[in-house]
Amino acid sequence: MKNLKISLLFLLSLCVACKDDFLDRKPQTAITEDTFFANVADLETYTNGFYGSIGARWDDIYSDNLSVYTGGSDTENLIRGSLTPATVGGWNSWGTIRRVNFFLTRAGKASGDPSLIKHYIGVGRFFRAMLYYDLVKRYGDVPWYSTVLASNDEQLLYKAKDPRTMVVDSIMNDLEYASANILPSRTNNTMVTKWAALTLLARISLHEGTYRLYHDELNLKSTSNRFLTRAASAAQEVMEKGGFSLTNTGNGAVDFRNLFSSNNLSSNKEVIMLNKNSKDDGITNNTHVVLDWQWALSQDLANDFLNSDGTTFTSKSNYDKLGFVESFANRDPRLAETIMPPGFTTIPGTSPYLPKPSFGGYLQIKFYPRDPALRGGWGLNYTDLPIFRLAEPLLIYAEAKAELGQLTQGDLDKTVNLLRKRVGMPDLNLSNANANPDTYLANKYPNVSGNNKGVILEIRRERRVELACEGFRFDDLYRWKTGNLLAKASSGMYVAKLGGIDVTGDGKEDIAILEAPGKEEPLATLPADIKSKIVKYYLSDGSFYLSNGTSGNIMFTKDKAIPRVFDENKYYNFPIPQQQIILNKNLTQPAGW
Repeated sequence: MKNLKISLLFLLSLCVACKDDFLDRKPQTAITEDTFFANVADLETYTNGFYGSIGARWDDIYSDNLSVYTGGSDTENLIRGSLTPATVGGWNSWGTIRRVNFFLTRAGKASGDPSLIKHYIGVGRFFRAMLYYDLVKRYGDVPWYSTVLASNDEQLLYKAKDPRTMVVDSIMNDLEYASANILPSRTNNTMVTKWAALTLLARISLHEGTYRLYHDELNLKSTSNRFLTRAASAAQEVMEKGGFSLTNTGNGAVDFRNLFSSNNLSSNKEVIMLNKNSKDDGITNNTHVVLDWQWALSQDLANDFLNSDGTTFTSKSNYDKLGFVESFANRDPRLAETIMPPGFTTIPGTSPYLPKPSFGGYLQIKFYPRDPALRGGWGLNYTDLPIFRLAEPLLIYAEAKAELGQLTQGDLDKTVNLLRKRVGMPDLNLSNANANPDTYLANKYPNVSGNNKGVILEIRRERRVELACEGFRFDDLYRWKTGNLLAKASSGMYVAKLGGIDVTGDGKEDIAILEAPGKEEPLATLPADIKSKIVKYYLSDGSFYLSNGTSGNIMFTKDKAIPRVFDENKYYNFPIPQQQIILNKNLTQPAGW
């Protein structure tokens, strides 16, 4: 029975094989120091197998940036209160971690240029750090393994979790080694470079520093500055020594758009690392699904985009009663590059694409391939996708400096204000922001305090706006200890009354929201030609409703039927799958589970 349990543990947690990897073609037991890892070329070949664990994100599932999501996820089940250790997924990174450890324990024996050997060891440690911090974010304490386990290593197989502090220090050591030893001469931005390693170091340092700062239950607040300081210095090194610069041709929104909808990012000076896609090479993505597939974006996200003059949209007395077309007028240009604006067409010269009230109205356009030639159907889009881009280190630097109380106007001018200038937005002024903190944001993030409260809030706004749909929002809510925002029922566009709605901006009604089929009195006065073309949606269908009955924001029936919840005492970690607890009696669930 003991041998069976050990075998099961390996199959579930520490598997050697990995799908779609060259290692599958040859049993790993046949790879020894005598037949492999003999030279630098072997190290390169082996580390190439790690790249399947890193990729670009083009969504914010699951976060308050979404109005609706029709798919399923552990987070969806968590927020609905139905997640349990018996139903949760996850705990499945150990096979890849084992392969990295297998590599790291053998790579030093290769012959060749010592600097190249260290380079590939640095690549391996980059991936181990990335994989491990994903585990830390999900579970808190986890077992740390830096060696390869054999089936007879029962003490290690059945070890208890190591403290978060120990695991994070080990992660930081990996990233410090990677950033110091990955050769700056290796500049292929489809591979891990020194600058990618420093960006990941800055990202993890910011996450850990702010997590410790805001999560009092960890009793680690006194250690947060160490991580925030390293976040700032790592980001600064990327900014000042990496040779990167924001693309700003004077085309504003187009320069921003091209980061997410073109196939020529290899030469883009602000892209630190990317997924290169090519029709000729048969390397593709599925980014066209962002428009109108399983999710749409939220009114809450739209509200955070400033007016074009730099004032807050939410300071308007009627901001919460503006219709779809009016909401896009005179706004930060990034709004219409993130959420589908009125009049958008998928093919130039054709009829505008119409938002669907059943999806809230705010369809994602960021990452949608604008050139029809780059859209080849399901899984056949050819746009390049940024994994790391310069905007992230800029925002990390600004946030870390603000949290440390060291931010200057000069810091803002070389970070946040560069991003704003690119799209023609006014600068963020440090003194004004701190003298007049935005009430709307202050209510959203009530645990922000101190002399830099106002500018921290504005940096959070800028981060949300600039990095929307790139996979950051959920982690941000968790590290700031604002997971309660996930419990708020999401909403879509505002509807003034039942009847026809102009959603293209041409002054003519394009869609209609009605009570039920046959009850079309609100359309009675419309000309016959317009009435015949209107796409109708009915409240009686039951997928959505209006917050005030016959007017208000679009709300979703699921949120009423299964209200969202957020348990502050347990939801900042996910449970470990129960099967793992059964296999290893020394594993314990995170607090509350």
